[in-house]
Amino acid sequence: MGINHFIITLISLTCLFSFSASTNAPLPLSDTSSPASSELHDMIEVMFESPSPFAFDGTTLESIDDVLSILPGSVDPTLQKICGNTDHPVECIKATMPFLDEKTPIEPLSVLKAGIEAMDNQTKDALAEVTKLSMDPTTPKKVVPILQKCIDVYNNILNSDQKSLEAISNRNLVQLSIELGANVENVLGCDNAFKQAKLESPIKKMDAMLAKIVSNTLTIGVDMVHF
Repeated sequence: MGINHFIITLISLTCLFSFSASTNAPLPLSDTSSPASSELHDMIEVMFESPSPFAFDGTTLESIDDVLSILPGSVDPTLQKICGNTDHPVECIKATMPFLDEKTPIEPLSVLKAGIEAMDNQTKDALAEVTKLSMDPTTPKKVVPILQKCIDVYNNILNSDQKSLEAISNRNLVQLSIELGANVENVLGCDNAFKQAKLESPIKKMDAMLAKIVSNTLTIGVDMVHF
């Protein structure tokens, strides 16, 4: 793996571990001066900066072997290859592995299905969080309509996920690409709604991880799956 890919992998890994180690408590709904942006890149920026791209959580990573030592054990080489061609390979591996049965052949289509299942799970977690916040009497009234927008966004993602699975069953590559592409736009909706209101999203980290899963499924579905 070239040094550029190595650094990119480390950055992705740093973001994922920062997300996993963070508390489940929502971020403060405070005003922010950050300009609104519709760029997917802004959604998946690194959430915490380490002193160097080779260090996180008190550990210094010297080589690619150090990176691989952090990944789940016994990662199938084919899965590594498929995920290695996405923008977020570490997240791809960690998200899809729980949904890949030992008897399931590792190929782009099976990894895509696993990615869609992971996307569904992450979306349902985010949906549960915003629903809880919307019903919390301590949530500021001005935030409730934004949370409702997020609820709509997550329901749209779940709907597109089901349509994606139907497209796979029908071997309809065009429809599959449409639905996966729609989720790239859908995943921006919640965070953008908070940015437009100049508020910090309480589920920004969840959205950032979801955006990476969405990006990976699009890459696999469009570039690697062939019916």
